[in-house]
Amino acid sequence: MARGSTRPTSRDVAQAAGVSQAAVSLVLGDKWRGRVSEATAERVREAARELGYRPNLAARNLRLGRTRTVLLVVPALTTEFFAGVYTGAARVAADHGFGVVLYPSPEGVGPARDPFASAQAALDGVIASSMAADALTAIHGDQLPLVMLDSDPRGSLGAATVNLDITDGARRIADHLLGLGHRHFLHLAADVPSWTFEVRARELAARVGAVPGTSVRTARTPMSIEGALAASEAALSAPGPRPTAVVCDDDKLAAGVYKAARRLGLRIPDDISVTGVDDIALAAALDPELTTVRLDAELFGERGMRALLAVLEGRTPEGGDIPVELVVRGSTAAPGAV
Repeated sequence: MARGSTRPTSRDVAQAAGVSQAAVSLVLGDKWRGRVSEATAERVREAARELGYRPNLAARNLRLGRTRTVLLVVPALTTEFFAGVYTGAARVAADHGFGVVLYPSPEGVGPARDPFASAQAALDGVIASSMAADALTAIHGDQLPLVMLDSDPRGSLGAATVNLDITDGARRIADHLLGLGHRHFLHLAADVPSWTFEVRARELAARVGAVPGTSVRTARTPMSIEGALAASEAALSAPGPRPTAVVCDDDKLAAGVYKAARRLGLRIPDDISVTGVDDIALAAALDPELTTVRLDAELFGERGMRALLAVLEGRTPEGGDIPVELVVRGSTAAPGAV
């Protein structure tokens, strides 16, 4: 069909795809599973794309009583990680005719102002990071279909949880540093009440504590480079044996450790090894490049959105934690003579 001033209809899509209008309605309404084949669904989507067909969402949503809008609640956007989570969630949402509204909780903690006059009336569901969970009360998000990210599945507010295998990430870091010969550690811990950070602390302490002659000192810091600089400088200059390895809860905190090391005249990794978590762009920009745990933020967002779609459709979401990867770079080495 040649494009012109006439807007293509569902009948045009059906003719182009060689299917019935009912099949077009099922596919574009995301109700085709178990009713038409994957191949047929893709043929309908391709025909709709080629024709430039856009369903009348306002009319359809009015009939269904749904807005096809999802709220993604995250901490304040201080790193690119949650931008990746949004990208992944929005990609899956678009494939199913949903939109995603990104809502950063102020400062990442505490109640947030309701972004809608009535969130329950304006939304079909919510995806929320555990670090921004307090915002849910203010927006009544805990009363909507809810998927929690980075949340303890045993006590989650949500109908489903999606987690990265952060326990394995902490284990990999500990084993890497122990294998290099480190025995005295500083854990630069994010001063944020969150399940994901509690898991990292527990696993690091357990893994290191299983090796005789080891110690872990903890220094808490706000989630900022300046806070990490102050906390790590104080911890590394405190009386007693200096740690030979600093384990940071994310890459941004590691950047603060780099600054503290320079102030104290310490070389990385000759005098002290440093690790992070996330593998954001900053990790490769530091000198030396940072050893860190790579978290697939976009896959995290995709899985979160797929889980919410499953909840909305009455299906069981995909289980299992998302694997993580240790990326070894130049910031870690065997401990030198201190």
